[in-house]
Amino acid sequence: MTRILLLGPAREAAGTTSDVIEGATVADILDAAVTRYGKPFAEILAVSQVWVNGDVADLLSSVGPDDEVEVLPPISGG
Repeated sequence: MTRILLLGPAREAAGTTSDVIEGATVADILDAAVTRYGKPFAEILAVSQVWVNGDVADLLSSVGPDDEVEVLPPISGG
């Protein structure tokens, strides 16, 4: 299973900082996360960047049990 790390609004929408989810690609992991956490999480995910092990990733990127998928929502501040 792959670890998913949720930051800022993604963490708030999901109600957790991290989880483990089974999947072979980033898309698999994110689809399962949307199913698990629902519409509020899906809305945040739509405007977020996704990284794997600290590098920008696309939906077709492969993941395995030693990988970490990070959901990085946009941040505002001043």
